[in-house]
Amino acid sequence: MLYKTRGLVLNTINYNDKYILAQVFTESFGRVTYMVSKTRGRSTKAPRSLFSPLAILDMEVEHQVSRDIQRIREAGIDTHLYSISGDPAKTSMAFFLSEFLTRVLRDTSDKLIFEFLGRSVQILDMTDKSIANYHLVFMLKLSHFLGFYPNLEEYRDNGLFDMMNGEFVSCQPLHRHFLNRQESKVLSLLARISYENMHHFVFTRQDRIIIINRIIEYYRLHLYDFPALKSLDVLHELF
Repeated sequence: MLYKTRGLVLNTINYNDKYILAQVFTESFGRVTYMVSKTRGRSTKAPRSLFSPLAILDMEVEHQVSRDIQRIREAGIDTHLYSISGDPAKTSMAFFLSEFLTRVLRDTSDKLIFEFLGRSVQILDMTDKSIANYHLVFMLKLSHFLGFYPNLEEYRDNGLFDMMNGEFVSCQPLHRHFLNRQESKVLSLLARISYENMHHFVFTRQDRIIIINRIIEYYRLHLYDFPALKSLDVLHELF
């Protein structure tokens, strides 16, 4: 049966001489793997060139629950992104986020998450200010939709952030998953950060590395099967 849905491209891998496999987070079905032809030409209704990381597409697809790999009948651009592919920093950010989302998103549809992702990608594309803190805002906001947004509002001097319970505490937890006082103080600054003001927040390179590593650790504690991210080192070098 054919369906129309929007989708956000996560990644592609080579399948064989004729096809690639594209993982796409769709508005209707969640994360889906699609077979995409490598054939080029005017008659191609789902060109491989459309499937760049974070591209937002309009698609007509076949969908059968019994299949692990679905087929795309037709695809076109839903939202034009003009600067991500031409800006090295934005391109690197897109590759990191696509890898991160591949690990985080599941095969359950969620229109609120899809709308958040779409808006966030458009902000990344349109902003002409620093994006050094963009991924920090993105990951924190996404955790809200996934059900484990940390409580960053209740910070007190010398507090410790308990990553298991997602809150600041005054005494050291009985488990080992907590931030020290300096790390907790840096994390508390994120309570006020947003896409609109992220360029005003100045972190040292070391503090930014600490924050992103701790946010990833926080995700790993709250999600099953979260492996290491290969693109993270590139992001550390850029920002």
